[in-house]
Amino acid sequence: MKCIICKNGETQPGKGTVTLQRDGTIVIVKEVPAEVCDNCAEYYFSEEITQKLLAKAGQAAASGVEVEIIKFAA
Repeated sequence: MKCIICKNGETQPGKGTVTLQRDGTIVIVKEVPAEVCDNCAEYYFSEEITQKLLAKAGQAAASGVEVEIIKFAA
């Protein structure tokens, strides 16, 4: 797909790192499957991946963790 940010690049399968904040908790998720722009490196996540990321952030916030760094597992 054409990148909506730079409007020049095309996206390719790759991975990204996401930082999420919820209720005083910071969650960093590494190696998340994404479509990555070959020009500007902007990344896009599928709806399924986004739901999993939000669930991970919710679990971390509920457990009382302040900062958590995890590797994405499908």
